[in-house]
Amino acid sequence: MPRPPATKPARPAPNMQAGPASGPHGRPRWPEARHFAALDLGTNNCRLLIARPQGSGFTVVDAFSRIVRLGEGLASSGRLSDAAIERTIAALRICADKLKRRHVALSRSVATEACRQAVNGPEFIQRVYRETGIVLDIITAEEEARLAVLGCHALLEPGDGPALVFDIGGGSTELVLVDNSGEQPRILDWHSARWGVVSLTEARGVTGDHDEPTRTAAYQRMRESVAEAFAPFVARLPKLEGKPRLLGTSGTVTTLASVHLELPSYDRSAIDGLIVPTASMRAVSRRIAELDLAGRSAVPCIGPERADLVVAGCAILETIMDIWPAERLGIADRGIREGILRHLMRGSLK
Repeated sequence: MPRPPATKPARPAPNMQAGPASGPHGRPRWPEARHFAALDLGTNNCRLLIARPQGSGFTVVDAFSRIVRLGEGLASSGRLSDAAIERTIAALRICADKLKRRHVALSRSVATEACRQAVNGPEFIQRVYRETGIVLDIITAEEEARLAVLGCHALLEPGDGPALVFDIGGGSTELVLVDNSGEQPRILDWHSARWGVVSLTEARGVTGDHDEPTRTAAYQRMRESVAEAFAPFVARLPKLEGKPRLLGTSGTVTTLASVHLELPSYDRSAIDGLIVPTASMRAVSRRIAELDLAGRSAVPCIGPERADLVVAGCAILETIMDIWPAERLGIADRGIREGILRHLMRGSLK
């Protein structure tokens, strides 16, 4: 969707924020241990990562994640609601405090589908800057896909031919066809579908308690809507040769992988880099879709916070596995934030 026009607040430099005072000859005086930060404000979540360079990668020194549901009600109103804005700004104040306390040398903060769609997105961006000092970039769907791939492609299984990387968000789903035969991933094709877990739930799902036939019919509607949104991308896909490779990054895949492992609580060390048979992920998806709201809320790693949205995530995931029939699914608990950090640490402004 086209990026809405916005009058952006003044910033230290394009697409980056914060930094040390200048030393002799205009050179920056970096803190002894340089800290970099990436903030990803999505339709459903607000996530911050603060890290310092280490070798060819980085070490995380602080992190923050909160479900804010910024895009709640957006599909019907076209606007970010007052309640959603207040929740989000409260989370961003915590992020701003962490950035200050960690003496971050360079940071980038991005907003995605909810702010791309909302008519009051630019107004929200201005308010965030006034009240927190955080400069949010509303990035395009293409850049969102590129950053997600940059952040997680290292977890792709070795193999020949292109691989499919996907990111199931709150307001959209990005599909990226990748050639990772070189040092850096090369994007061959990409597609942004309008459906994420929030938008799909609000438009095609059911809320509250319903009988099983009603839940089943709703799940089928969601699957059909997602398949229709994916159709232009499917028409462009090359003929599959060899074993297709598939890698997913999002709260949906990490949650479903946790359910697959029967974890009592979420454990990133057990999930990031996990490889799961797609047949198992289908079974988990269908089992969850058959449960009522109370049943989903009682499942560890889903709980009340994700219970109403997880079914839409299952529908999107199953449809992705339909169009790219890999035998195994790689799970990444990394993505846009890690992609931003890699760019910042390479000295890139984007």
